[in-house]
Amino acid sequence: MLALCASTVALPQDWPSRPVHLVVPYAPGGPVDLSARLIAPKLQQALGQPVVVENKPGAGGNIGADFVAKSSPDGHTLVMGAIATHAINPALYPKLAYDPVRDFRHIALLVQVPNVLVVNNELPARSVAELVALAKRQPGKLDFASGSTGSTGHLAGELFKQMTGTELVHVPYKGSAPAVADLLAGRVHLMFDNLASAAPNIQAGKLRALAVTTVRRSSFLPELPTLDESGLKGFEMTTWWGLMAPAKTPQPVVDRISQEALRAIESPDLRERWRAMGSELPGVRTPAEFTAFVERERKLYAELVKRSGATVD
Repeated sequence: MLALCASTVALPQDWPSRPVHLVVPYAPGGPVDLSARLIAPKLQQALGQPVVVENKPGAGGNIGADFVAKSSPDGHTLVMGAIATHAINPALYPKLAYDPVRDFRHIALLVQVPNVLVVNNELPARSVAELVALAKRQPGKLDFASGSTGSTGHLAGELFKQMTGTELVHVPYKGSAPAVADLLAGRVHLMFDNLASAAPNIQAGKLRALAVTTVRRSSFLPELPTLDESGLKGFEMTTWWGLMAPAKTPQPVVDRISQEALRAIESPDLRERWRAMGSELPGVRTPAEFTAFVERERKLYAELVKRSGATVD
């Protein structure tokens, strides 16, 4: 239940006075874009003004994020900020035109999707413990694929190496599809893939899933243990995105959008769509909690990117 009804918030009298633009810093068709287009009608109905989704892709999401950071802070321009734009890219790109914490109001965390550790069926490891033991017997002999350098799949592998003391070789691809294809063919041994995209191959028996990367089991594949319960205490890494606005957006506007966004994602139809993506309802419930969450994520990935040596010019 929401603790504060929208009608009790003292809003600027003329807000929203025109369409609200929701910027997606990625190309159309991806999961962030899909989420924006699912929630936009809900927000439009609640706010009484059109909510227009605009795609501004480029530079790993940085172009769209920077556009919103520098937009008028009047509550009419939002961005679907994501783990890349606000946690990974600040460490991955030597020169970033925006600050992921200071330049934004963090409104509502909408989606958290686990990654899942999957291995080729021929690999003789049926649990995380067996995989760690195998990797320690064969240091530097096991490869892990990812969709790109600096992706969550790459950095999950780096965290796994750090926490287990194993030597795995990172093999980056240009997208997750070719990485999965080589994993299926046995040209690489394992991968930390997005749960929703990995699920069909897991359910068809084409890949063996060992664990999810959240501290709680996923309701999407509840039989899978977590890495935390598999011996890697505290291992948690999710793909996430949520609503953000320019830094000086008035607090009453931030609160109102937050309340309506949370109400939207708790609606039965969106909950079902979110579940189909492998997502759980996030535990982060307020703008202040979301801000603290982004800061924690930024620090985590800054350390992982530094350890991995990854960079993008």
